[in-house]
Amino acid sequence: MNTALTATYALTVLLLIATPGPVVALIVNTAAASGSRKAIFTAVGTNWASLVLIGAAAWIIMTSAAIDRTWLSGMSLLGCLFIGYIAIGTLKDALQAPSPEASGEVARAVRGGGLWQGFMVGISNPKDIIFFIAFFPQFIQITESFGKSMVVLSLLWVAIDFAVLSLYIFAIGKIASQRSSRLISLASGVALLLIAAGGLAYNIKELAG
Repeated sequence: MNTALTATYALTVLLLIATPGPVVALIVNTAAASGSRKAIFTAVGTNWASLVLIGAAAWIIMTSAAIDRTWLSGMSLLGCLFIGYIAIGTLKDALQAPSPEASGEVARAVRGGGLWQGFMVGISNPKDIIFFIAFFPQFIQITESFGKSMVVLSLLWVAIDFAVLSLYIFAIGKIASQRSSRLISLASGVALLLIAAGGLAYNIKELAG
């Protein structure tokens, strides 16, 4: 195994996953609003989605299949609408939650997170397949076998992804309080809404072009 190339890949993946996006926003909101246990299940769901996308990308690389970009843009548009739906639900739950002064605790969000929602957010942008197609070939020579390299790259991705998301969950668990949980949910909802709006604008432009 090419140790230097593997280390470069691991560092690149670490930086990519640690950068806030829809998955991180969902994990942070779930940890703050519904607790660490549900956030862990959400992280498992996003990992599951990553494996599906990686599998699709590997198949495309092996078969050199053509990608219909119009289809991808259409599916991505639906994904953005789903993220927007989650964002609106998150904001609604946070805004309707009783204030700490009135109730003594912040109500737990009932819609945030979970295995299935984590999977849906993780897989909601089919354009990630293009990312994996462009990303993995740069590191495919970490072993002499394409299949073995894909297994190693996939396992490293999942391990790093879960480790980073677990750190987010742990950090939120330490800092979350009655007041901050509501603020974190509001910030996460706004972040998801902005990501959805940006994705909608981009994909509508792609489909119209």
